[in-house]
Amino acid sequence: MEAPTVKIISDCFVKPKFVSEEAKKPIYLSPWDLVMVNVNYIQKGLLFHRPETQDFSITTFLEELKDSLSATLTHFHPLAARLATVKQENPPSIVVFLNPENSPGARFIHSAVILTVAEILTPVDVPVIVQSFFDHDKAIDHDGHEMSLLSIQVTELIDGIFIGCSINHMVVDGSSYWHFFNSWSEVFRSKAYKNGDLIPISRPPVIQRWIPEGSDPILTLPFTHEDEFIDRSYAPLLRERIFHFSSASLSKLKGKVNSECNTTKISSLKALSAVVWRCVTRARRLPADRETGCRLAFNNRHRLSPPLPETYLGNSIAAVRGTATAGELLDHGVGWAAWRLHEAVVNHDDKAIREFVDSWVKNPFVYKMSRLFDANSIQMGSSPRFDMYGNEFGLGKGVAVLSGYANKFDGKVTLYEGWEGGGSMDLEVCLLPENMAAFECDEEFMNVVDGLL
Repeated sequence: MEAPTVKIISDCFVKPKFVSEEAKKPIYLSPWDLVMVNVNYIQKGLLFHRPETQDFSITTFLEELKDSLSATLTHFHPLAARLATVKQENPPSIVVFLNPENSPGARFIHSAVILTVAEILTPVDVPVIVQSFFDHDKAIDHDGHEMSLLSIQVTELIDGIFIGCSINHMVVDGSSYWHFFNSWSEVFRSKAYKNGDLIPISRPPVIQRWIPEGSDPILTLPFTHEDEFIDRSYAPLLRERIFHFSSASLSKLKGKVNSECNTTKISSLKALSAVVWRCVTRARRLPADRETGCRLAFNNRHRLSPPLPETYLGNSIAAVRGTATAGELLDHGVGWAAWRLHEAVVNHDDKAIREFVDSWVKNPFVYKMSRLFDANSIQMGSSPRFDMYGNEFGLGKGVAVLSGYANKFDGKVTLYEGWEGGGSMDLEVCLLPENMAAFECDEEFMNVVDGLL
């Protein structure tokens, strides 16, 4: 029997409904944006049950999505632009920026697949076909010179609808990504866009990019040709599973970890990260003297002094890393591992952030994914604090948050808010098949999943 495939039915481009004079100007990127040139687009989306009412029309629904998207892009106009590069001679360098001129806008795709919601959610592993629910598969941010910076793909299932959103990671981080998604949902629900007027939103984005004091507002990269910095890395064959943690289970874990450390400072997120770090290290069967690491992606906005607004549109993130040898990590308890992470987070303050940025301005570089992560570490990304299930688009509450191919490797862990809320979490774990086989049987980890602490 032939495996189902996603069929593209139609695609078009959507521009902002209103374009101000400010929106016609180029936007120059910050150090946090420019380092992302080789990173994949952010790809996240929501799976919904298809409304059973007879008056639901997919044609009308798609038109309303496009109209509300156009109204939302009036506020988030950088997402409708394209990347552009200007070469400079003295010294030899390039300037990469957002150029709104002659851009067709954001891409909007309608697709379909002969699968049910249950066929997506029932398997132990996330089905590979989910990656086809997103546009810009395997694209890196530099491709935003030719590809749209934002692409929405709406996929019809037999009894469901999936809304997938791919956004260039040079333009947004996780906070900005969900800020856009939340705002689009807000505009859609208001129905005010049907009047043709400029629609206000509750949390308008701050478009102006943050540049460190004393720096040239137009930052350059020390290259003369893209061949000097482009790095396309591709993930090996991975297994991907989503594990659910109830708020009660996480509360027990947090209490256990804080008790071990004789403190009250360890959060549920750090405690859970410590468990995953230990259990993945155990699953990999690393030598006792091998250094391991756990990287946590953190929002810089409120850690700067003065802080950036939470509505700042762009990247403002950093990876904080705790380290230990495999022997140290497994010989000590989970509290010891969590305290290592806590110390790394506490030390990530305004001074540390500015030192990184100032160092980058003096010696600019870009991330190369093939060198950024090592095979002995894990990376915890995204955040359960993002409002994911509040995006309903008239379909009711979504049944799952899922992601595409982007930025996955052995040891990548993505955090989502749990469906029932209340402090629950879902973890999307990507591991090599042999590592996943050991990890999903790890007693310490599964006891947390099952709440058997």
